[in-house]
Amino acid sequence: MKDPAFAKFVVLVNGSIPAAILAWDAWNHQLGPNPPDQAIHVTGLTALTFLTLTLAVTPVRKITGLNWLSHFRRMLGLFAFFYASVHLFIFFGFERSFSVAAVVHDVVNQKFYFFGMTALLLMAPLAGTSTNGIIKRMGAVKWKRLHKLIYLVGIAAIIHFLLFGKRIRLTQEVFAVGMTILLGYRVVAWQLGQMRKNRVPFSATAS
Repeated sequence: MKDPAFAKFVVLVNGSIPAAILAWDAWNHQLGPNPPDQAIHVTGLTALTFLTLTLAVTPVRKITGLNWLSHFRRMLGLFAFFYASVHLFIFFGFERSFSVAAVVHDVVNQKFYFFGMTALLLMAPLAGTSTNGIIKRMGAVKWKRLHKLIYLVGIAAIIHFLLFGKRIRLTQEVFAVGMTILLGYRVVAWQLGQMRKNRVPFSATAS
């Protein structure tokens, strides 16, 4: 990639489009009969989309050799956190009238809300440590270890989505399969790495 700065700008613009469309539709009263519910659904689905794209960067990069894709991973993750935060804010404000007690009650008593809140809370430290300065202060090893939390975020987020509604729909199935593939790839890659580390050299066995 000759100009990663321009490519990041393109990602920034495209990542902002869902928010712009949602704001435009809300301003023009085009969110249907239940605007808060529609806004919650759109922001949640958008957050899950960006989370999936974030997790897809590494497998696609390693399989295709397109190493420049790593330039976009951080921005995609921040968009996932942004839309998830807006998702919670709309729910908190319009569905629970800014009642902390009501939200806590939901989280404690219903798995749907528990997994959604878990995903967002796990994303918070990842978003908060996304700057180059913090990465340098933490050190690469500690930073990478912390950011492995994104795997738990993916699991919690997809469970949250699967629990939405009375029956599982095609969109939920597609995201679940995609997330399973992306996380499964990492498990397989880790196992292969462990096998390589534990492999005894032929020359050592022969002696």
